[in-house]
Amino acid sequence: MDVYEALYTTRAMRRCTPDPIPIDAQQRILDAAIRAPSGGNTQNWRFMLVDDAGVKAQLGPIYRSCLEQLWDTIYKDRLEAAQADPGDPEMAQLLRIQRSAQHLADHFEEYPLLLISFVQFDPSGGSIFPATWSAMLAARAEGIGSSLTSVFMFQIDKVLEILGVPKDSGWLFSSCVTFGYPTGRWAVAPRRPVGEVSYRNRWGDPLGFEVREPLWP
Repeated sequence: MDVYEALYTTRAMRRCTPDPIPIDAQQRILDAAIRAPSGGNTQNWRFMLVDDAGVKAQLGPIYRSCLEQLWDTIYKDRLEAAQADPGDPEMAQLLRIQRSAQHLADHFEEYPLLLISFVQFDPSGGSIFPATWSAMLAARAEGIGSSLTSVFMFQIDKVLEILGVPKDSGWLFSSCVTFGYPTGRWAVAPRRPVGEVSYRNRWGDPLGFEVREPLWP
């Protein structure tokens, strides 16, 4: 697969089939992930694949509780505004995102594979997210959809206990990625143009060029 196709079309794919992910695909996904840059080449990361139905059955209710907490706190004002004006394009987009995220929560146990990532001494994520993103790009090359979530942070102690993460070892939860064969189509995700979110040299200064439409394909 062309690298730009992977970069432009690896978006959150939350509507997936429960079909299992072959072991050889899992191997390629994880092997690609660990090739990512690591500060000082410390590779202070750990990855856990979860496909056991019993483990997912324990995690599912926690995930739904965490997402409900997210809607009731961080997203509360934005969602209320969107529900009050669903005809506004930006508000409609937010409601679509909420429905998609809620679908993941409602069907959490049905995803055939989870990738849960941990890192030591770096709560910023800079030492682990390149590897996680590489795993998602590798999954895209396999025709496998993925979606990254960190909402377990609301109840992370319960999650770490279920997963058997050793206490007092400094391992921090980074993210959970769901994997599955998507039911929808791959496409370039709509985003605000780069000129609206980028500057040059100083905050607020013009970037110096515009990109109004995706440059791929």
